[in-house]
Amino acid sequence: MAKFSTNSKTDIFVHIGIIIALFLILFFSFFFVYLPWSTNHGQSITVPDLKGLTMDEMEKALDDRDLDYEVSDCTFVAGAKPLSILTQYPKSGSSVKEGRKIYLTIVTEKAPMVKVPDVIGRSTSSAKNQLLSAQLVAGQSEIIAALEENTVLKMKFNGQEIKPGTLIPKGSTVVFVVGDGLGDQMIEVPNLVGMAADEAEILASGQNLVLSKRYVGIVEGSADGTIVKQRPSAEGNKIRIGDVIDVEIAGDDPAGTPPN
Repeated sequence: MAKFSTNSKTDIFVHIGIIIALFLILFFSFFFVYLPWSTNHGQSITVPDLKGLTMDEMEKALDDRDLDYEVSDCTFVAGAKPLSILTQYPKSGSSVKEGRKIYLTIVTEKAPMVKVPDVIGRSTSSAKNQLLSAQLVAGQSEIIAALEENTVLKMKFNGQEIKPGTLIPKGSTVVFVVGDGLGDQMIEVPNLVGMAADEAEILASGQNLVLSKRYVGIVEGSADGTIVKQRPSAEGNKIRIGDVIDVEIAGDDPAGTPPN
């Protein structure tokens, strides 16, 4: 019967040792390397708030979280910082897997040109709504003498008159030139001296004039409540519609204010 040599037994033990060592390496690698890696790989990451950040700030925030991005749109927003983040998807606070792509809308540096809408002849409220729809802003209206009250007669941009259809930067301010409803029409000054104050007020109102009344106390030869003096006088003078006539009235003020 053949006998194993010492060298053969040694080789067998060496091979058994190698097998055991490999098994232990695989065992520990599986539980202490692969399992933790596979568990953490693809874990949920909270999307940061990128709105308002510059491109550099946004890239750093995403790199720190192993997230990617893609610019899906660019738009101009008046007052916003150029090349900053306007919107993002998914929204901040959302949970995503690492490597997820975040879609961004970026604020452009230069405003696109838009056409000024035709609002001539429209009321200021209607004109403002149309301007807003065209992504333009209505400034403080400029009032001029005109019979068309609260009606847009002209438009101005940067102090210059512009026509409907003019191209100006999106978000610009347009000023409406609006009528005051009175116009430049001149009329002769009515003679109110000797009239009762209430009758004179009715007459003035009918001619779109305003009375400024002052009671002067007892006036000899004039009944209380009658007008004894007016400025401007009615002697060939003319006055603009909407102007004021100062009158002095005999007697005491019914409201109880003492005469000057």
